[in-house]
Amino acid sequence: MEASVIGDMNTPKGVLPILHTPFNDRDEIDERILKRQIDWAFELGADGCCTGMVSELIRLTTDERLHLTQLLPTLIKDRGTFVMSVGAESTKQAVFWATEADKAACSAVMAIPPTTTALSDSGLIDYFSAIARATDRPLIVQDASGYVGKTIPLSVQIALLKQFGASKILFKPESSPIGPNISLLRDASNRRARMFDGSGGVLLVDCHRRGVVGTMPGMDLLDGIICLWNALQSKKMKLAYEIYFPICAIVTLQMQAGLDGFLAIEKYLMVKRGIFRSVRRRKPYLWELDSETQLEIDRLFSILQKTLRS
Repeated sequence: MEASVIGDMNTPKGVLPILHTPFNDRDEIDERILKRQIDWAFELGADGCCTGMVSELIRLTTDERLHLTQLLPTLIKDRGTFVMSVGAESTKQAVFWATEADKAACSAVMAIPPTTTALSDSGLIDYFSAIARATDRPLIVQDASGYVGKTIPLSVQIALLKQFGASKILFKPESSPIGPNISLLRDASNRRARMFDGSGGVLLVDCHRRGVVGTMPGMDLLDGIICLWNALQSKKMKLAYEIYFPICAIVTLQMQAGLDGFLAIEKYLMVKRGIFRSVRRRKPYLWELDSETQLEIDRLFSILQKTLRS
């Protein structure tokens, strides 16, 4: 029998963009811009919001991260699902963040494994099990090895699913090759595993065909991703591919510089849209957006906007 989970009526699904953390010139979180970003997402039709790798959580102080955990559900209110990322370098830290997310009435939590320690299979099961037991909310097990850390073995994912059930354990597989790995988990779980697409939507069409229940893109291309998701859900494949191609081209440019590439270009596009006032990221980072990449991003973004208006 599957474990009872608070919030079954608000189980994560659909388009759940990952929030970017806006910083002001004093390198402080700009809460006014954060609220503007959230309001904009729901105006576009997002099903909720999340924090994740591109929220720069690992670059925040403990006080800042705790404040965001408490603040974000109050900004989102009852407009949709909110998933708080709770992954950490120790089980004690991750359990602490999961407990705080529970107190703040987040809809669900999401966690990557520790990145500085290559855990054994049993170590991974112990880590995720401790998080799952620390909260009444669903836990999304995120394999972020396309950016950081090592792949979570299929056997570990199936073990967690069997132990806690499909209403408690969900998945965000971002281990390459993403599509085939989604199919492996789908088939090994007899289609019980509920999975989310990630990686900015670059593989969303393929992942949708393989049975994902939602997508977690960045905020920068959200209007396009929502239209793409709706087209896929309605099986309007001609329209889906017309929207998908410029999105795919933009995300390909982001991916070439890893997490730094996603952050630099995503924040640039948020400023271009008039949502953010600054492209400021928390230092240190390695890659800056160069002028030629910027021009190509501008061209592709213009193509996407024309497609969405047509």
